[in-house]
Amino acid sequence: MACPRGLGDNAGPDDRSPWYGERVVNVRNDLDFGLKSPPGGAPVEWRIADAAVPYEQAVATMEARTAAIAAGREPELVWLIEHPPLYTAGTSAKPAQVIEARFPIHESGRGGQMTYHGPGQRVAYVMLDLKRRGPDVRRFVASLEEWIIRTLAAFNVRGERREDRIGVWVRRPEKGLGFEDKIAAIGIRVKQWVTLHGIAINVDPDLSHFSGIVPCGVSEQCYGVTSLTDLGLTMTMPEVDTVLRREFEALFGPTDYAVASTENNSPGRRNFISSAVPSR
Repeated sequence: MACPRGLGDNAGPDDRSPWYGERVVNVRNDLDFGLKSPPGGAPVEWRIADAAVPYEQAVATMEARTAAIAAGREPELVWLIEHPPLYTAGTSAKPAQVIEARFPIHESGRGGQMTYHGPGQRVAYVMLDLKRRGPDVRRFVASLEEWIIRTLAAFNVRGERREDRIGVWVRRPEKGLGFEDKIAAIGIRVKQWVTLHGIAINVDPDLSHFSGIVPCGVSEQCYGVTSLTDLGLTMTMPEVDTVLRREFEALFGPTDYAVASTENNSPGRRNFISSAVPSR
């Protein structure tokens, strides 16, 4: 079996997405990436949760922390966590994308459609101040993609962008011509130029849990989901975290490891004008 040609490395300005029918305006492989903080800025706090974090708690923590970052009270934060099994609905999600509600469904406020989170998936919530780093959301998203791609490359996995499909993809020629699987997703939101949400990399999740939804709205049979374990790699989460931190610093600048893993979500929240960027 072969898949129809998608918009991959050779996408041009006259190509159109088969999902959205829109002309491809640019090729993300040609975008600039890297958004380091100006000299003299505080390092990004790097925090790793030591237990699964409920989704409501994670969202409350992000809301409080981004408000504090915008006000200059707290440093930027990258928070590495795992969630219990759940689905999140982005701002473009449709009811028909839920095939079987096997797990709780949460409205996320991020851009994009339906996504699964669960044990064995490394979620990195990235809270950076784009006012200081550069108010360029496209460059920020391209930098997150590059962060994932460089991390995967350290494990000899070639992750690739696609103009017509969201996520970072791995070619699977053993399944057939044109077959590809998504190994990582990106979905962000921006409030007062401070970012929320972030990336999710499939390390060793139960891939059958994705069958309850149409992941990110991509339903074609030749496009599935994969993980490092599914690709035959037996990486531990700490090994992945080490590479994530190294490659993050290459693109975004120094980090400062935080020993504590439990976030305080009690600070008061404020209402901000915000924008959501689709999951990629």
